[in-house]
Amino acid sequence: MVQGLYQHVRQTWKRPKDVIPHMHRQQRMAEWRREPVNCKIERPTRLDAARRLGYKAKQGVVLVRTRVRRGGLRKGKVHMKRKPSKAGISKITMAKNTQRIAEERVNRHFPNLEVLNSYWVGQDGKHKYYEVILLDTHHPAIINDKQLGVFSGANGKTSHRGRAYRGMTSSGKKGRGLYNKGKGAEQLRPSLKANRNRGK
Repeated sequence: MVQGLYQHVRQTWKRPKDVIPHMHRQQRMAEWRREPVNCKIERPTRLDAARRLGYKAKQGVVLVRTRVRRGGLRKGKVHMKRKPSKAGISKITMAKNTQRIAEERVNRHFPNLEVLNSYWVGQDGKHKYYEVILLDTHHPAIINDKQLGVFSGANGKTSHRGRAYRGMTSSGKKGRGLYNKGKGAEQLRPSLKANRNRGK
């Protein structure tokens, strides 16, 4: 089982500030800041999270580390004789979380690949860093894979095309509220739009 095999890695990443030395984290962030925004990497930083989200060390699977700005939505001030508290500048967040934004930007940068999933790897004062798992859906190794072959569309179905844009990844489903169950979650499926935005 993946959880048992990489349990020590998972425990390290549960509280990285307590386990990973400060100097090591600081050095890593400095290196990542110098990289391009979308940087291809050879192996995952968090092997436990990557394996849990479907990563396999094989041809056709690509890993990209990306960064997205932190904080709320930047809005300009409206000078229309109103109280500062009603100006609507601070404490406004986007409907999408930063992880979904990161997945979409990576997908636009690599249009011939499909986003499988992503996971958090770090953050500094300005940015959050994510590693995105991408699939080459036309690669024979992916088409013939028992688990990943469903994303290739080789069987004539293309329901996984544009997964990142349609909120089909793990972070997308979380943002759409699909992990909520029970009372109060009746209007979330199949989508908020289908239920006149009454779900959230």
